[in-house]
Amino acid sequence: MTFLPLAPAGTTPQRVLTIAGSDSGGGAGIQADIRTMALLGVHACVAVTAITVQNTLGVRGIHEVPDDVVAGQIEAVVTDIGVQAAKTGMLASSRIVDTVATTWRRLDLAAPLVVDPVCASMHGDALLAPSALDSLRTQLFPLATLVTPNLDEVRLLVDIDVIDSTSQRAAAKALRALGPRWALVKGGHLRASDSSCDLLYGGPSEGADFYEFDAQRLATGNDHGGGDTLATAIAAALAHGATVPNAVAFGKRWVTECLRAAYPLGRGHGPVSPLFRLS
Repeated sequence: MTFLPLAPAGTTPQRVLTIAGSDSGGGAGIQADIRTMALLGVHACVAVTAITVQNTLGVRGIHEVPDDVVAGQIEAVVTDIGVQAAKTGMLASSRIVDTVATTWRRLDLAAPLVVDPVCASMHGDALLAPSALDSLRTQLFPLATLVTPNLDEVRLLVDIDVIDSTSQRAAAKALRALGPRWALVKGGHLRASDSSCDLLYGGPSEGADFYEFDAQRLATGNDHGGGDTLATAIAAALAHGATVPNAVAFGKRWVTECLRAAYPLGRGHGPVSPLFRLS
């Protein structure tokens, strides 16, 4: 695949901020985000929202970071280092969602923002309080350049059960109506075919359109961190000035190769792996 351009040695690379939770097992969350950023030649900045106690078998506990510390991390990074794009992952509660949105508006940030509305782990463990769904819809989505829910998250956010291409299109329109400029409805959980089709909807208000991104479905149980990796790769491409459709196309190719290179770990689901780029 074609990669993003690397900054010449000794020069400052593009900077991307991840606002997300920490995964002690290293498979998802900020750990997955940093891996992808590093292997795409992007400098990773971090605002930690929560610390999870988890491994490949599931989440055992969550400790939320205080509001002022979440806001302080974001402000410290953007007022000194600067960012060309940002993405969110696990935000845990309405309190943290509101804090991120308020801080983003207060700093008047113009960088592209990718919102991955993480609601639960791949094992079904809750990573977002139900009360926070409305905060996502009303506070954070209107600030987003792009939202990237999986099908379970789509059902929670817009009450649409995606079972085919027609319902996938309806879901994309419903998500965009909440305020983001673009909505990506990921098809990885739609197991009806041998391919995985992600559907993007957005563009100018009077000229919104659909874009389809298809890839062969890979038979692996080691797919932990796939959603984080996709959103991060998209944010990295946006930081380089790519259009949203081109950034999504790049992210789709990247996560497909990361799935192909996924490895077993522990007694549960291993992580997707960007380490393929080293070879």
